Amino acid sequence: QLQASGGGLVQSGGSLRLSCAASGRPFSNYYMSWFRQAPGKEREFVAAIRWDVTSTYFIDSVKDRFTISRDYAKNTMYLQMNSLNPEDTVVYYCAARRYCSNYGCYKSAAEYDYWGQGTQVTVSS
Repeated sequence: QLQASGGGLVQSGGSLRLSCAASGRPFSNYYMSWFRQAPGKEREFVAAIRWDVTSTYFIDSVKDRFTISRDYAKNTMYLQMNSLNPEDTVVYYCAARRYCSNYGCYKSAAEYDYWGQGTQVTVSS
């Protein structure tokens, strides 16, 4: 199970840290990821981290502003979001899937096995 938290209202240029607490099973050899979804649009990949190695992946629009990390002791993944702008205003979801080797396979929302509930991020201009 995944439990997302940390969303809220922030001014443009501000920061938020999202958390995703994992429980119920080990997630070794999994990709842990963040997706986001605007109303009426498909769920979009944002960032991923392999649970047991230091490999991270981002979409271009966030790679200079967001960082993804995990804390083994707390079994929790984080998304640190800096320099937020109004275009980042959407619902964010954390998700997990088994490791896959095909290039970019972690970007496909349909292939994820576990999802947390969404957390709303609102950036005011």
